[in-house]
This record gives sequence, structure tokens and C-alpha cells, in this order.
Amino acid sequence: MFGNCLENVKKSVPLVHNITNYVTVNDVANVLLACGGSPIMSDDREDVEDITSICGGLNINIGTLNQNTIPSMFLAGKKANELGHPVLLDPVGAGASRLRTDTALKLLEEVEFTVIRGNISEIKTLAYGSGSTKGVDADVADAVTEESLADAVSFVKSLAGKLGCIIAVTGAIDLVADGEKCYVIRNGRKEMGLITGTGCQLSGLMTAYVVANPENRLEAAAAAVSLMGLAGEIGFARMQEGDGNSTYRNRIIDAIYNMDAKTLEEGAKYEVR
Repeated sequence: MFGNCLENVKKSVPLVHNITNYVTVNDVANVLLACGGSPIMSDDREDVEDITSICGGLNINIGTLNQNTIPSMFLAGKKANELGHPVLLDPVGAGASRLRTDTALKLLEEVEFTVIRGNISEIKTLAYGSGSTKGVDADVADAVTEESLADAVSFVKSLAGKLGCIIAVTGAIDLVADGEKCYVIRNGRKEMGLITGTGCQLSGLMTAYVVANPENRLEAAAAAVSLMGLAGEIGFARMQEGDGNSTYRNRIIDAIYNMDAKTLEEGAKYEVR
């Protein structure tokens, strides 16, 4: 199943419009190329409606908000809705500042999202209207553990049903759910947290997967999460003495580039609840 999602991306080469943060924009573009998609980055309000019109999907990431790009997010999001294109929201740092929280909540009010992907603290902020994060990282108190898993699955499914979209919560244990089904995914390495932007990269990757698999969007989102985590495992296994987080970033992107359907099917670690 996940392998089919991968093959559909490589066959269709989805063009994804990214309004993403300037810390990770280059890596997002490279991950999209590596997975078989095609990236375009545009965040000027005079440009975004035209650009999103020629793309298959839109990835909105609020990681480096400013007063120039916020209006662009709304313009592009509404244009994508008008055209029936999938839209993903990555609410980076929601809960860390009023601007981030208020912008994310207003986007939820005015734009229809296909997928929302974030860490558990960011997702809880969207659910409750406020929250706390460690900068742009999840609050340790919110972490999804084996002990809290049942409650976390129930929370994510309930929120997905309420918002009418797919919710993807990433962390030590990943959850990808709609209102009825939740994929519990255990791929990945803790060392991925030493690289800036693996979450941002995943949001671009996930947008491509959702665009390329319109009949199986939940499975496509889950496949993207498994693929990213598996790439982290493969990349880490190939580290050499003297390698650090910069090399690890490149090895992850290379693992995504070289991933095939068989490797993904055999390496994906998930259950459905």
C-alpha cells in the first residue's frame, strides 16, 4: 500500500507550491526533488495566486512568519481551495508566540486544509487555542509515549473529525489520522532531532504524496511519515566516523532519493487503530 503511494509520486511528479520558512527552504526543495516531486517556492502576495494555480498542492509553513508573507498564505490558501487543490498546514511554533498562534488559528478559520502536520504541542495549541512549546519543539510534558498512546490516538482522531482533515502528529511515535482511522508509526531515529528542518522537509514530502494519491490521502500521508522515518534509519546506518548532523541531513535526503516501493513496504513500522 505505502509502496503504491511512492510509485504514484514518481509517476506523476507533483508540482508543489511551498510558502515555507527561510531556515529550511533549500532542504524542502531538495527533499521534494528527491522523492520524485517538483518544488516551487513563492511567497510574495503579487505572485502566490498565479503560482499556486499551476501547482497540484500547497504547503504552508509558518516557521518564519512576517507581515509580508502572512497575507500571502491566506491568498494562496483560498486560491488553492477555489481550485480544489490539497493544502497542508505546518503550524511551526504555534504556542510559542501570540503571532504564530493567532495566525495558525486564523488560517484554520479561513482556509480549508487537507492535512495539518506538526508536533503534539503545536497540534494541541490548534485544538485548544493556546499551548506551550520549547521554542519550535514539542513540550516534553506533551510527548506521545506508549503509556499515553491510547489517549493520544483518541485525541488526534477526534480533532481530525472535528476539523474535517487529516492530522499528522510527529514525534518519537507518529500518529496520522482522520476521524475514523489512525496509523501509529514507529519509524525514525532520535538523532533526526539534531537536524534543523526534518519536520519542514516532511511537510513538503507529505504534500507531494497527498497530491499524487487523491483516492488514498490518509494512506499517502502515513506513507510519507514512514518514508521520512525510514530514511532517517537508513541514513544513520550509513554514517561514518567523523560524520555529524550536516552529513546526516544529506544521507537522509539521499535515502529518500534512493527509496523504492519494496524498501518502503518492508521497512515501514506501523499499526492501525
